[in-house]
Amino acid sequence: MTKSETAAPRLSVYQTFKTKNKEFTGEAMRQRGIIMHLAAEVLPTKKTRTAIAHKLAERNGTTWQNIYSGIFRDLDEILLPLGIVEESGRLPIKRGPKALQEQGVPYYKLTEGGLLVAASLSEMGPERFGIINEFFEKNPNSKDKDLKKSVLTLLDIAPNFVSLLLRRYIESYSEGKIDSLIPFDSESVKKALDETLRVQRELLEGFSSLSDVDREPIMNFLKKVG
Repeated sequence: MTKSETAAPRLSVYQTFKTKNKEFTGEAMRQRGIIMHLAAEVLPTKKTRTAIAHKLAERNGTTWQNIYSGIFRDLDEILLPLGIVEESGRLPIKRGPKALQEQGVPYYKLTEGGLLVAASLSEMGPERFGIINEFFEKNPNSKDKDLKKSVLTLLDIAPNFVSLLLRRYIESYSEGKIDSLIPFDSESVKKALDETLRVQRELLEGFSSLSDVDREPIMNFLKKVG
């Protein structure tokens, strides 16, 4: 058996080189590209393996044939088994092997967990906040109403905090600290919190207890250093 057949699939969107911890690996960049593409595209014809390969190749200045095998592996061996991506349907074709003509070519979409991953990626820009809203729209019966209300409120007043929270949540899933991205609830988020987020919570709690007179110099200081 090969390594890919024996190893459990692992999401690698935040995987970096050991010697360059701020530089994403090729696998991370491919998976990020696939997820961002599926988050942005609407047309089924733009969401097949080949269409994804063409888009990523164009973005990276290479040929689609060079990256197709990597995209095929990321989809079939990682993103689909993990439930980040799922097949959305099949497109009929008139050419190629008879079996493929009968079955059609699959195209894909992000699952609810995939939407969370997409929303955590900084490259998505402002679009990721719309993705968060889309995620909660797909979960209207979520039992954790406080989490939903808090996240949507924080999107307006502290979007960078939400971005950090989502990143740590996805990283924790990738590291095995949480077993599943769904359900996205307070208990799961609690497991994903690291020291940085705890420090920010302490600051928020302390700041909210201060009078306006005491808040002003702190705000001036944070503006200067931030």
